[in-house]
Amino acid sequence: MSEVKLVATARTEFGKGAARRLRRAHQIPAVLYGHGSDPVHVSLPGHETMLAVKHANALFSIELDGKSTLAIAKDVQVEPVRNVIEHVDLLIVKKGEKIAVEVPVHVVGESAPGTIHVVETQALALEAEATHLPQNVEVDIAGLEAGAIVKAADVTLPKGAALVTDADAIVLTVSLPQVSADDVAAEEAAAELAAEQSAASAAESGSEG
Repeated sequence: MSEVKLVATARTEFGKGAARRLRRAHQIPAVLYGHGSDPVHVSLPGHETMLAVKHANALFSIELDGKSTLAIAKDVQVEPVRNVIEHVDLLIVKKGEKIAVEVPVHVVGESAPGTIHVVETQALALEAEATHLPQNVEVDIAGLEAGAIVKAADVTLPKGAALVTDADAIVLTVSLPQVSADDVAAEEAAAELAAEQSAASAAESGSEG
């Protein structure tokens, strides 16, 4: 994903009341920090920011007072009831430096017929270049049989990325679906009913003949 340009405005008012006023004006409170600089409190355009943070590890170009600063969203606070962003922490990054980030696991392909897969680790910690952060890591399960286990060390990482997560961490397992006793009883009952209906239908056909 290319850089997302956001025009920021410096904040001079703080507190819950000021934050509410910003959100009513379709702005999002944020703080820009890192590389030894003092934290800078800003407001960001609400709609553009909301769209951008949906992409994992999106790279922002924050435009403030005629100066552009590269940053990533380190923490996004969301109000769970209304699902609105309340605050964003932006970490300043530089081209060429490497940082550790969480990268979501994306499963591709289908395991062997009759099997299911369970993702045990939803994201991997990777070290990658700050301006080329991967949005996900793909785990290909095509044809994997029941009993297969994919560990972190087995995952093909994006170019230039290094694994931070424990190499032995289980990312995904493939197994046969568990059938409960209730499911078995229901299947047996359905089979018995079908057999009874078939016998009744056959007897009725015979009496008509």
